[in-house]
Amino acid sequence: MKIVHVCTGQVRSVRIAERNIATAIGKSPVAGPVGVKLLGLQGDEQADPSRHGGLAKAIYAYPAQHLPFWRTVRAQARVGLWDEPVPPGLFGENLLIDGMSEDQLWIGDRLVLPGCVLAVSEPRFPCFKFNAALGFAQAGRLMNQSGYCGAYLAVIEPGTLQAGDAIELQPGPREVNLRELFRARAASPSGTAAP
Repeated sequence: MKIVHVCTGQVRSVRIAERNIATAIGKSPVAGPVGVKLLGLQGDEQADPSRHGGLAKAIYAYPAQHLPFWRTVRAQARVGLWDEPVPPGLFGENLLIDGMSEDQLWIGDRLVLPGCVLAVSEPRFPCFKFNAALGFAQAGRLMNQSGYCGAYLAVIEPGTLQAGDAIELQPGPREVNLRELFRARAASPSGTAAP
């Protein structure tokens, strides 16, 4: 595994469903080393700390292998062109990672980078802001159906990281698989997934 992009973003106001909403979901790539603190990346913000951020959800990582799927469904929804790449940070991800897959990650697995250590803490669930960021109302439902949720990471050892960093996966207890947890919560009537 390796980091393809490191992305950060600031809270800003956007118009969604006739309301002004605070969000930081659309993040932008950052060049060079970025500081990693217990509550996230230096220069990154979250608009809704009840859903994003904090010790357990300090950093959001997303698999680069899912981008062709999202490019296709966005083109089908007439949001983008068939050959238009999905911009890094669109999902609100801090790290776009090559070689990462939700079915290969377990809660408690550690991602050891040259300058810091992170741990898989929980899956990400889509909300209405995810639909708005992707540009079509079914985006959250497609995330739920596909299981392409990405992973929230806790910071075990602060430091730095940057695009191109290799990641060593150190298995945790291997009791709860990330994708299985996502699907179980998404299917639950009281789950935290968006409709």
